[in-house]
Amino acid sequence: MKNLAGMMKQATQMQARMKEVQARLESAEVDGEAGNGLVRLTLTGKGALKSITIDPKLADPEDMETMQDLIVAAFADARSKTEAMSREEMKKVTGGLQLPPGMDLPF
Repeated sequence: MKNLAGMMKQATQMQARMKEVQARLESAEVDGEAGNGLVRLTLTGKGALKSITIDPKLADPEDMETMQDLIVAAFADARSKTEAMSREEMKKVTGGLQLPPGMDLPF
């Protein structure tokens, strides 16, 4: 029975650490860019868009497709950095425990 109590204590501690990580991710900011900096944007660590900056050179009504493509590319850049940061933070909490594919924390 002592073993079960110890496991419950560890689970409670892990849950508290998870909340801390979630709070850090919420306040973290990650920048993404595309087109050699013509489009820059900032996401929170949770993936919410905070800001976007577009170089005025891209404001060509005849070529809106390029600007749209660069916005998507900048978002993808920031999103991949956000996911990497999240994985690293979660690894700290789980002690490097490898979860099965498709199973992410928090559950």
